[in-house]
Amino acid sequence: QVQLVESGGGLVQPGGSLRLSCAASGRTFSMYPMGWFRQAAGKEREFVAGITWSGGGTYYADSVKGRFTISRDNAKNTVFLQMNSLKPEDTAVYYCAQARQAYSSVEHNTARHYGNWGQGTQVTVSS
Repeated sequence: QVQLVESGGGLVQPGGSLRLSCAASGRTFSMYPMGWFRQAAGKEREFVAGITWSGGGTYYADSVKGRFTISRDNAKNTVFLQMNSLKPEDTAVYYCAQARQAYSSVEHNTARHYGNWGQGTQVTVSS
């Protein structure tokens, strides 16, 4: 089973930026779409951003469109989430996830599409 390890979370002021990374084990990383989700305290986990297996397609939740950018480096088995113009409502635990279906180019924007999850990294936006 692929292991996913997130890093890069922390405390940032409103308007600031953070870059999350998710490193994957194994040799199959490049075959699968990847996604980022988040879960705020007392709320359900929600989709944030997704990227196709090749990196040629990206898609975002409306709440982060224009502020967040997902990317991947298949040579380094890593997916990234660049977060700019952060707001207090972005505060959550952020999770990366690997889609269940290899070589898929459709948009996977619900949790049921993903089979492997990282342990999460806390992002807190506060002054």
